[in-house]
Amino acid sequence: MDSLLSIDRLWTVEEVSVYLGIPVKTLYQWKWRGEGPPVRKVGRYLRYDPAAVKRWATQAA
Repeated sequence: MDSLLSIDRLWTVEEVSVYLGIPVKTLYQWKWRGEGPPVRKVGRYLRYDPAAVKRWATQAA
Protein backbone atom coordinates (compact mmCIF):
# COMPACT_ATOMS: atom_id res chain seq x y z
CA MET A 1 0.00 0.00 0.00
CA ASP A 2 2.90 2.38 0.67
CA SER A 3 4.00 2.10 -2.96
CA LEU A 4 0.68 3.55 -4.09
CA LEU A 5 1.22 6.62 -1.95
CA SER A 6 4.58 7.34 -3.58
CA ILE A 7 3.17 7.45 -7.13
CA ASP A 8 3.07 10.97 -8.57
CA ARG A 9 -0.26 12.25 -9.78
CA LEU A 10 -0.59 12.36 -13.56
CA TRP A 11 -1.15 15.72 -15.25
CA THR A 12 -4.24 16.63 -17.23
CA VAL A 13 -4.11 18.11 -20.72
CA GLU A 14 -4.85 21.52 -19.21
CA GLU A 15 -1.98 21.24 -16.72
CA VAL A 16 0.49 20.26 -19.45
CA SER A 17 -0.78 23.14 -21.57
CA VAL A 18 -0.04 25.60 -18.78
CA TYR A 19 3.36 24.04 -18.03
CA LEU A 20 4.48 24.16 -21.68
CA GLY A 21 2.74 27.46 -22.45
CA ILE A 22 0.87 26.09 -25.46
CA PRO A 23 -2.82 25.78 -26.33
CA VAL A 24 -4.73 22.64 -25.30
CA LYS A 25 -5.66 22.13 -28.95
CA THR A 26 -1.97 21.77 -29.84
CA LEU A 27 -1.59 18.87 -27.39
CA TYR A 28 -4.56 17.09 -28.95
CA GLN A 29 -3.10 17.65 -32.45
CA TRP A 30 0.29 16.34 -31.34
CA LYS A 31 -1.31 13.22 -29.87
CA TRP A 32 -3.23 12.60 -33.10
CA ARG A 33 0.01 12.95 -35.12
CA GLY A 34 2.08 10.88 -32.67
CA GLU A 35 4.18 13.88 -31.64
CA GLY A 36 4.71 15.74 -28.39
CA PRO A 37 5.27 14.41 -24.89
CA PRO A 38 4.30 10.81 -24.12
CA VAL A 39 0.62 10.53 -23.28
CA ARG A 40 -1.54 7.71 -21.98
CA LYS A 41 -5.24 7.18 -21.86
CA VAL A 42 -6.81 6.59 -18.45
CA GLY A 43 -10.41 5.65 -19.05
CA ARG A 44 -11.65 8.29 -21.45
CA TYR A 45 -9.11 10.92 -20.39
CA LEU A 46 -5.59 11.74 -21.56
CA ARG A 47 -2.99 11.90 -18.82
CA TYR A 48 0.69 12.81 -18.78
CA ASP A 49 3.50 11.69 -16.47
CA PRO A 50 5.04 14.94 -15.15
CA ALA A 51 8.59 13.54 -15.26
CA ALA A 52 8.14 12.45 -18.90
CA VAL A 53 6.75 15.87 -19.87
CA LYS A 54 9.69 17.65 -18.23
CA ARG A 55 12.16 15.27 -19.91
CA TRP A 56 10.49 15.78 -23.30
CA ALA A 57 10.51 19.57 -22.85
CA THR A 58 14.25 19.66 -22.15
CA GLN A 59 15.04 17.38 -25.11
CA ALA A 60 12.78 19.32 -27.49
CA ALA A 61 14.31 22.68 -26.54
